[in-house]
Amino acid sequence: MVLIGLKLSAVLVVLLGFTRHSVVGICSVEYCTDPSRCVLSQDQKRCKCATGYYADRCDRDADIKVMCGKDFITVRVVEDFFRYYNVPLESLHLPNKSCRAQREVIDSVPYYMSRISKDQYLACGGKPLEKNITHISYSLSLLSAPQVTGNIIRDPVIKIDYTCIYPYIRTVSLPFPVIPFSSETVMRVDELDATIQMMLYTDHTYTEAYSRAPTIELRDKVFVEVKVTEPADFFLLRVNECWATQSHRPNTTEGSVHTLLLNGCVNDKTVTFLNVTLGQSGSNGESSTIRYSFDMFRFTTAPHDLYLHCTVQLCEPDDYQPCRPNCKSISKREAVRADPIQGLLSYGPIRIEMPDRPQSGILMMVVLPVACIWTVGLFLIILITVAKAGSRRLAQIQGR
Repeated sequence: MVLIGLKLSAVLVVLLGFTRHSVVGICSVEYCTDPSRCVLSQDQKRCKCATGYYADRCDRDADIKVMCGKDFITVRVVEDFFRYYNVPLESLHLPNKSCRAQREVIDSVPYYMSRISKDQYLACGGKPLEKNITHISYSLSLLSAPQVTGNIIRDPVIKIDYTCIYPYIRTVSLPFPVIPFSSETVMRVDELDATIQMMLYTDHTYTEAYSRAPTIELRDKVFVEVKVTEPADFFLLRVNECWATQSHRPNTTEGSVHTLLLNGCVNDKTVTFLNVTLGQSGSNGESSTIRYSFDMFRFTTAPHDLYLHCTVQLCEPDDYQPCRPNCKSISKREAVRADPIQGLLSYGPIRIEMPDRPQSGILMMVVLPVACIWTVGLFLIILITVAKAGSRRLAQIQGR
């Protein structure tokens, strides 16, 4: 019997982290020409497939993924991997054989996968939890039952070991907590719930978020951050469209609408994407955090308060190119993939500060000329009255 082992691990920062896995499979030495996919032994008489590949030429990708959710643990492998080794779906199980694998088609690709909740972990044969002062580890194995023909076994037995490592979650509170004024939505991608948050910050450092509805002067910069907060630093985030309305309802037909971003591209000349780490110009769709700014404005008709709405799209790390909008294209619609899963965030109200200084200036411009006219008029009246009195007195003197 040949034992083919597959080991996977997931290291989490918040809920989901990075996976590394190895596939040990026999392949044909004569086809082992690509060292990135095939590994030859020192005597060059044996060959095994490199990480993630299988088949005689090691030219097939097993597409192995471990997903460590808040309340579940999932492992999935492309169906063709098991078919290659003649492993039927009904033979796959966790250490407790009652916990079976299932088949699921995602984006037209069939997978064999095992998904259990944390409550089922021990019942399905999970290893004893490993703990230290910072993390807790869950370890499981997906196994295939031997395929017996008569009194022999010819096909390999598959064993997949995988681990999810979660940090302990601690809550630290202040006597007078500052709660950011924000918008939040939850999206589901490949069995994983992701939380996205939108907030406005007071300046370009993005260190202090508004804790209540902000009041911003016209032409001042508005600093927006859209971020995947859970799981952290895993998905790529793309902001597709952002627009401002006079109503809190994003799709309202009442009142005015102004579009800031369209199909992931700038639609307002004052919009600038900012690099998260360097604080310089950045791009859309390159990380799990998007920052951009625009110059504050108001609508010509009341009400002058704004509500900001954005649609967002999540991409897996290997979806780097499709996640970036092609803003140089003549037709920006070409940059958007067909029917992407989108979430909607709404923020507001954003109030416009209308200073009194310009009104005072206008008042002075009006009052001063009027006051001057009245003063000159009064002076002329007095002068004419004095002149007339002097004329009468002179006439009287001459009459004597």
